[in-house]
Amino acid sequence: MPTYEYECKSCGHRFEKSQSMLDKPLRKCPECSKGVRRVIGNGAGIIFKGSGFYATDYRKSGYSEKEKSEKSPAAAPCANVKPSCQGCPSAS
Repeated sequence: MPTYEYECKSCGHRFEKSQSMLDKPLRKCPECSKGVRRVIGNGAGIIFKGSGFYATDYRKSGYSEKEKSEKSPAAAPCANVKPSCQGCPSAS
């Protein structure tokens, strides 16, 4: 549920109110009962905690095995490809 910030037009009192997005904006100040206006606030930072927020959390189980095999030196193409080399790893 979002939190909205209000400011009284008369006394300047500022306050926050958690409301549903479907609720109508408040009209009265809790301090002086005069009119208020909704202030556009800074909003809140979003913090993602736990699993389920990253693309790697939803990948198939075979993905990590395939990724490891692609990064291993034996599966990587030789950087020093020469006609005499027959697919052996670089001997440096």
